[in-house]
Amino acid sequence: MSIADRLSALGITLPPVAVPAAAYLPFARTGNLVFLSGHIAKKDGQVWVGQLGKDITTSEGQQAARAVAIDLLGTLNAAAGSLDKVVRIVKVMSLVNSTPDYTEQHLVTNGCSDLLAEVFGDAGRHARSAFGVAQIPLGSCVEIELIAEVRD
Repeated sequence: MSIADRLSALGITLPPVAVPAAAYLPFARTGNLVFLSGHIAKKDGQVWVGQLGKDITTSEGQQAARAVAIDLLGTLNAAAGSLDKVVRIVKVMSLVNSTPDYTEQHLVTNGCSDLLAEVFGDAGRHARSAFGVAQIPLGSCVEIELIAEVRD
């Protein structure tokens, strides 16, 4: 099954690359590696605001991380020229806006990791870090960045 077929089966339409909110690029490529800047969670076109352990559940956080993954895929598609050029997802780093006693950041990040595996199969399996942080820009609940290997 092609990447396009997998996305279609999952009901996913790739969004356009978001305009950066500050002084940075949405992605940078060096050699065969593409580094995607952090993407924040959005719901219904708005920043998905909240804090895990306070007003957002782990399940909702997973949904937010999945939404971020879809945005990341849109940016990766633009950066590579096609998702068919993705050799593998190398690394994901996730920041979870969470209370000091919240310890399920890794489960929240599974929302992203699981979708990448659904879309790319084994090539979507990656190294990963998941951190709890006191705050994310604009009050977002989750921010995720990604590194991918692509072919010309």
